[in-house]
Amino acid sequence: MSEHITIGDVAPRVQYVADGVLAEFTYPFPIFEEADLEIRLDGAVLAGGATIAGAGIAEGGSVVFPEAPAAGTRITLRRRLKIARATDFQANGILRARSLNDELDYQVAAIQQVADDVAGALRIDPSEAGNLILPLRGARANRVLGFDGSGDLAVFDRGTGLLGVPFPGGVPRSVEDKLAERLTARDFGATGDGVTDDGPALAAAMAAAAASGRVLVIGEGTHRTTQPLVLGGGAAGLIMHGSILYAGPDGHAALTLGDGAAVRNASKRYEGLRVIRAVISDWMNEADIGLVMRNLDASFVEIRQVEGFTIGIRTQGVERGFEDTTLMLGRIVNNRIGLDVRTETAAAWNTSVRYYGGHFAIGSAVHTDKDRFGIRLSAAPGAYVAHNRHLFDGPGFELQATGRPISGIPVLCEVNSRSVWVRGMRMESCSAFAARHTAGAQDHVYEVAWASQAYLVSVDYTATATRTGAVVRAYHQSAAFRESSREVGSVPNLRAARIRWSNSESGFDRLACLSSNVSGSPATLADFAFAALDSYGFTDQGVVLTGGRGLGFVVDARNCRDFALAVDADAPRVAVMCFDANRNLLSDGGTPLVRASGQSLVWNAAARWYQGSADMADATLTRPQVVHLEPQVAYAIIGLARIGTDYEVRAMRLGCDPLFAPPLLYGLPGLPHGARELVAETVWDAPSIAAGGSATVSVPLVGARPGDFASAAFSLATSGVVFLAQVGATDVVTVTAWNRTAAAVDLNAGTVRARVVKA
Repeated sequence: MSEHITIGDVAPRVQYVADGVLAEFTYPFPIFEEADLEIRLDGAVLAGGATIAGAGIAEGGSVVFPEAPAAGTRITLRRRLKIARATDFQANGILRARSLNDELDYQVAAIQQVADDVAGALRIDPSEAGNLILPLRGARANRVLGFDGSGDLAVFDRGTGLLGVPFPGGVPRSVEDKLAERLTARDFGATGDGVTDDGPALAAAMAAAAASGRVLVIGEGTHRTTQPLVLGGGAAGLIMHGSILYAGPDGHAALTLGDGAAVRNASKRYEGLRVIRAVISDWMNEADIGLVMRNLDASFVEIRQVEGFTIGIRTQGVERGFEDTTLMLGRIVNNRIGLDVRTETAAAWNTSVRYYGGHFAIGSAVHTDKDRFGIRLSAAPGAYVAHNRHLFDGPGFELQATGRPISGIPVLCEVNSRSVWVRGMRMESCSAFAARHTAGAQDHVYEVAWASQAYLVSVDYTATATRTGAVVRAYHQSAAFRESSREVGSVPNLRAARIRWSNSESGFDRLACLSSNVSGSPATLADFAFAALDSYGFTDQGVVLTGGRGLGFVVDARNCRDFALAVDADAPRVAVMCFDANRNLLSDGGTPLVRASGQSLVWNAAARWYQGSADMADATLTRPQVVHLEPQVAYAIIGLARIGTDYEVRAMRLGCDPLFAPPLLYGLPGLPHGARELVAETVWDAPSIAAGGSATVSVPLVGARPGDFASAAFSLATSGVVFLAQVGATDVVTVTAWNRTAAAVDLNAGTVRARVVKA
């Protein structure tokens, strides 16, 4: 050694796990010469073949292998000194400081080596005196080591020795019985080193647990398997402290829990489940599944990680139900479908399950051209499709779809499920939809607690969806509004809201009159929203819709997609007309423009509206019908129509999400429906009016009918001149200026204003 080294307080051992690329590894402790460094690869001592640098340097050095060790190889570098003194100081000789320091350094290094060896040994606590000495070889042969009543070391016969707990009522048990109380994968040879194929050992352990009804423990480490694994329903449960690394064939479930067929797997407990695919699936085969759980009932499942499969987790009803179970979800990563809630047969069901947490995430570079979903509710062809009451609490979705021509949607519902609630969900880098519905799902609630995107979160209904069966409650945008509801329009008494437009025509406050047979070539909103029509019938409480007649609210839907229609009527039919941003009529092009929550809507080409496929026998003011409009619908008429038989309507109310305040259109120029009061004005330069004389002017006023209440006013001072008005003819108000004074009056030019009020 050219220079003196210092032995610091550094452990004389360091370990690495090779990545298959790095060939150089450092050691942070000093060695005196190259032979002092022991190199182990997975426990085997390496004799030569590696270059050691840094001998004699206090900071340590490095080891360079000719080739990078295989990925997963455990590399151990430790100092191993000969415990011997190879030097001696001569009597009366020169005692040099360098020689003394080198000798002391060697002794300190040797002591550190002994301390490191002792650290892994079993020892009694420092507070206890004495020691434990093994019995002689002959006495301990084929026996089991244990402790007697005083805590001293003892041996027991393997076949007849009994052990008991030190508490009153404890029953002595054989050693074999005690050891078999809980099975572990290592009892069957599993290593957990991430390299050895532990598949056969895990399969044997799972078979034993299922046969004995015991809980199986899979210990720490990474348990690599090249075969699919099944833990039958006979096992009481599974506890994992490590993980399963699946390197088996495609098209299989890596780990299946529970029996299939009609077996009820009840009261199971699975904890710490971690299943990882060695190579991420290509997402093309839905049989590539990480974890399948079959027919669980009243069980508890804790899933910490499932990663890299086409389907991460599948809860499966197979000729029986998956129900009344609690799932704790952790990291569900890089799976095309994170969780698949599924039934396989017509006799199966999947209902009443609680899910807590779950981080459904996709890496930014993983299958960037493929759709991905966090949770799917599905059924095999011909299987039971009415999944009911699933509660998801606080899931997070990070699906990396923003800015890409793919779908990254938290929930995909392909069944006729009922009452699925997702509470406090987080959306990051997802599509602009909390869910996609492709069938007849109803009563779904998606509560968005936070979303990174500045978009209006909604539900995507495909062409096959038959219900608008969901509501999105976006708390991240306006939480305070969610505790109230916004009323867009209300006619609490249709009989009182009647407007006598003429002797034969009737209109209604705030409502447009509808006809199923509009003459001519109607094309715009104004052509269909009539101020009044004939053929309505009346009772003491409401209006009777007779052949071809309807009533509806006209709304501006450019910033609001969902409206709730509540009516008090006898078996009514919903009718919705759709218009674009220029108020031109939109027709059905094969993909529905509007859907309803409680029934299917069909396109009536003759009437040019969507109408309910059946009477709403359960429609009341407390059970509104939700109408969902597609984005291309800018204006709509939402109401009721007479389809099959006449029926009475007594009240109508329209509401929407309180986040919005869409205008209700009525009484406007070009849209005069829904207003009792009509006004018009004209410029008039009246001639000189003699004392006691009068002059008249006609004011055009569309909608004015003989018998209406009429009044008039003039824009200038009219001292002594009184203005009178009457409807002299249809759409015309005659205004008379009467000079009550004793002298002629010549009014300056001004504006005559006429007003008509309907009875």
